[in-house]
Amino acid sequence: MDNVTRVYPGSPPVYALGGVSLRIETGEMVGIVGPSGSGKSTLLNILGTLDRADSGVVRIDGHDLSTMSDRQLSALRARRIGFVFQQFFLSPGVTALDNVADGLLYTGLPLRRRRARARTFLEHVGLADRVHHKPNELSGGQRQRVAVARALAGKPSFLLADEPTGALDSTSGAAVLKLLHELHDDGTTIVVITHDHAVAAELPRQVHILDGKIESDERTVGR
Repeated sequence: MDNVTRVYPGSPPVYALGGVSLRIETGEMVGIVGPSGSGKSTLLNILGTLDRADSGVVRIDGHDLSTMSDRQLSALRARRIGFVFQQFFLSPGVTALDNVADGLLYTGLPLRRRRARARTFLEHVGLADRVHHKPNELSGGQRQRVAVARALAGKPSFLLADEPTGALDSTSGAAVLKLLHELHDDGTTIVVITHDHAVAAELPRQVHILDGKIESDERTVGR
């Protein structure tokens, strides 16, 4: 991101991002840290191609987003970016296996192959014995791991996690954070959006944002 701005119209207008420049390298694990209203969700939406910048340059894997159509952005999002949200967004009444498999509809793979890939990634996040359980039969931490498996099944270049521990108790939150570290160790590029400074402290790099501007960009010694 190079000098990116995002302004929401109104009276007065809301300057969600004011000239943000940020570079995230392949294989990094970065926390975007700030209180509610700081601009971190807008930053996530632009990084995830869910929203467009008003000015500045945003590039993902070398693609200049300003030159791409909505359809091209959707294709980039489907093939390069994985999302994990605080609220899980799992389909009720559908097994963990099919919640993950349904996330692969864009691939055009037949159901059998989608389910096979879904099973592989559920096993990867430690849910081999829960593939046929529905969301209401899973704990919060297990549901979040299903969401992580769904994001990873598309084999994204990078993973955007929006408050991934926010709806979990401390034990489940720690388990999900441990999983994200393991994925990072395997080479996945991960961006974690959080307001929790304890979570941020566990990440190798923390970018602090306030009032739509980057306040600091720090690295944790030893990570």
